[in-house]
Amino acid sequence: MTSVAMPAARGATSAALLTRFALLAAATALAFLLELAVGTVRIPFSDVVSILSGGASTDESWRTIVQTVRLPRALTAATGGAALGASGLVLQTLFRNRLAGPWLLGVTGGARLGVALMIVAVSWSGYFLPAQLGIPGSVGVALSASVGALGALLIMALAARRVGTVSLLLLGVMITFLATGASSVLMHLVSEDQGRVWEAWNDGNFGGVTWANLRVLLPLLLLGTLLAVALMKSLDALTLGERYAESMGVSVRRIRWVALAAVALLSGATTAFCGVVAFLDIAVPQIARRIIASTEHRFLMPATLLLGAALAMYADLLAHVPIGNRILHLNAITSVLGAPVVIWMLLRKSGAANGDT
Repeated sequence: MTSVAMPAARGATSAALLTRFALLAAATALAFLLELAVGTVRIPFSDVVSILSGGASTDESWRTIVQTVRLPRALTAATGGAALGASGLVLQTLFRNRLAGPWLLGVTGGARLGVALMIVAVSWSGYFLPAQLGIPGSVGVALSASVGALGALLIMALAARRVGTVSLLLLGVMITFLATGASSVLMHLVSEDQGRVWEAWNDGNFGGVTWANLRVLLPLLLLGTLLAVALMKSLDALTLGERYAESMGVSVRRIRWVALAAVALLSGATTAFCGVVAFLDIAVPQIARRIIASTEHRFLMPATLLLGAALAMYADLLAHVPIGNRILHLNAITSVLGAPVVIWMLLRKSGAANGDT
């Protein structure tokens, strides 16, 4: 990518930044250990560390629980949360709108519709479509979700040139509703068994991903993350406007396409394997900005990745730890986290528009 010289970061000093990143890293590491240790069966931290390092365990059944159930779930939550946070940060910079995100801009809805279309196609082909294409079902789901996400992104990118911020957000919400309605209609065309599979998938959950799924999911998220990281300097230039970016030698058109591809991979793949996870994409970049107190993406991107991973794992921890005789839904937790951030952003923008400081 084209190198762009940017002003030095404002706000936090180098020592303060190092301290904040250390705290974020510690919070993420703690969340990962808690994911492996806490559940219906409590496993001591010492045994968790011993199992991860290949050592002995006090109870060998704990090894099965950690390696087969909890470790894939923790890795999915960490990488999925980081991916959603990074995709939100990229879109907020690309559209110059801090309320932008895959969920609010209809990208997640597009991914959902892509999966619904694939399920219908597979159903009508008698379950032979993936075999005929020569690809595993999990890859087919990931590709369908990514294509659907990219389609929604293209619509929003074209609309961004014609409408204002409020209209763009409303358009994204309408695309989400349209995709949700179309997906529901499509599910009436499949069998009850496939409908139940769809309903289970559609409710966001990090716990349904296996090691076989991770072999598909992790490379896609790694590729999307590398694309997002490669964009950091160009995104800094875009924060000052497209004309400024072009004056600094940035190919805005190329950056836009790379950014859309990165978001399609990050949000599409996460939605394909984890279902629809709400609000993390909007809330995580906002919280990261407050923590880091810098506008430079070389600080914002790693902070967003760490914070997204941590918050997703803490939310997942609350979702799979029984409270009484009930288990909370993941999106109930992420909504309680994310909705206040969106409300705060809306009120803040409204106050700024009215001349408040």
